[in-house]
Order: sequence, then structure tokens, then C-alpha cells
Amino acid sequence: MRFDWRAISGPALTAVVAVAAFVIDRFIVAVPNPAPLFVCIVALASSVSGITSGLVCAIIAVASSALFFLGHRAMPGYDASDIARMLMLAATAAGTALITGLLRQKWIDAFAADQEHHATAARLAAALDQVDIGIVLLDADTRAEFINRAFRDTFALSDEQADSKPPFIALMYHGRDTGAYELPEEELSAFIAERIAMMRAGDSTPINLNLADGQVLRFSCTALPDGGRMLSYTPVTDLVRHSDDPARADEYRAQRGGGERHPARLLRAAE
Repeated sequence: MRFDWRAISGPALTAVVAVAAFVIDRFIVAVPNPAPLFVCIVALASSVSGITSGLVCAIIAVASSALFFLGHRAMPGYDASDIARMLMLAATAAGTALITGLLRQKWIDAFAADQEHHATAARLAAALDQVDIGIVLLDADTRAEFINRAFRDTFALSDEQADSKPPFIALMYHGRDTGAYELPEEELSAFIAERIAMMRAGDSTPINLNLADGQVLRFSCTALPDGGRMLSYTPVTDLVRHSDDPARADEYRAQRGGGERHPARLLRAAE
């Protein structure tokens, strides 16, 4: 047992209550047997400092009760009823110490496991923020539980928006409003509806997303055991754009940049 205030507080409190009961009973007024109060102190000691402290309190409580019973007898010694009550107190106090101490240890272990889980999740989130692949984790309701830095930067998503756990459909409309996609406006609604349907179905077929700034991202969806989804956006610009016909470079740039159309979309999104 560690000799700190937590470890000695329970036994000390038990001793103080026992002495106070003797003094009050002897010199002031008769008091009932303090055994129920001792059991409460045993539970308190076990919850604060563990099983050892609770068992020490139980020993003090049984010894004090034995003296208390002796002091209330006209004849010296104990009868069968006194012994039965002391045995009952001993069993109750020891059981309380063990049960409360085990529950305390279980709670401490659960708290430590939870802290370790949060620390691991924080390290994983920090690691995912360092990669250039956009990562979005959706829960079973398709709300974003985690959005890494690469996705936020690629789609101009503010930290406030990302941390608000937006639904996947809101992320798609955000990309539309900021002019992120290299698509004519009349095709965007069908494009968004198709992406949402693929995500809900857990379709893992990778597809290429052409962005207005010339980037190409390979989008893939992975269904998770809890019903959520992991979405990844892998940059594959160098792998895809090398096949573009150099003779049509101006046409590609016009399609990707959209000329004055792209700044106008950004302005509309800001408004």
C-alpha cells in the first residue's frame, strides 16, 4: 500500500469515527452500533485507493465493533449473537472492499485504454495530415468524421467547415460551388448524384476526377465494417496528363482552367 494521503485517508477516517463513537457513547449519549457507517467508509476507501486500503478499513471496523459490543454488555465476553454480528460485519466489509476495489481497477483500466485509443487516433490523424493523398472518413450516416489536410487544401475547405463534420453531399456541393471540378455546369448535378450513389453502395471501383486547376485525382471508396466509408483522393496527374496530345494543349488548358469561369465560381462560393 502506498503511504500517501489517498492510502491512509480511509483507515484514518475509520479510526476517527470509531474513537468518536466510543467517546460520545461513554461520556455524552448512547449511540447505535456504527457498523453501517464503517461499511460506507470501507467503500469510500476502496474507491479512492484500492482494495488494500479498503481491507485495512474493514479490519479496523471489525475490531472497533468488537470493542463496541463488549462495552455494551453487562457480563464480560461475547454471546452467539455478538459473534454472528461481527462475522456478518467482517464479511460485509471485506466484500465491499473487494467489490469496490475491483470496480475501481476496472474503471482505471478502461480509462487508460480510452486514453491510449485517443492518443493512437491523434497520432494517426497527424500522420494522415502529412500525406499528399486526400483522406475522408465517413460514419454510417455519411458524415465526415475526419478530413485530412490534403483534401482540405485541394478543395479549399476551411478548418471550420471540415471540423463541423459535414455530410458527404455537402462536400460535393462545396466542390461544385468553388468550381473545383473540370466539368460543364450542366453535367455537375449528374456527376454529384453518381458519386453519392457510388459512395452509398460502397462501390470500390476507382475513377479519375479531373479538377479545374489541372490536377487529376483517383477517387476510391472503401466500405468499413461499422457501415462507414473511407474515401481516398490520390494525385495521379503525372500518370494521366502525360498522355494528353501536346497539339491540343490550349484546348486542354481552356477546359481545365475554364478561363474566367473558374474565378467567377470562387467568387460565388465566397459570397
